[in-house]
Amino acid sequence: MNNYEFYDKLKFDANGLIPAIVQEYKTGRVLMMAWMNRASLEKTVETGKTHFWSRSRQKFWMKANPAATHRR
Repeated sequence: MNNYEFYDKLKFDANGLIPAIVQEYKTGRVLMMAWMNRASLEKTVETGKTHFWSRSRQKFWMKANPAATHRR
């Protein structure tokens, strides 16, 4: 399966969004929930950096985290 074949198995809502849950790697503790659309998911897969979709601003955003260079 290539990087994009799994998209068709995801269940996006009526607005074309899917919830993205960010967890702490070692403990599994939930750190945040945000939304992704297909384009932000594709950008995440392509870059290795998590891109979320802002419903209010209608554009990509990335969570700033000084403790890590980026979320994967």
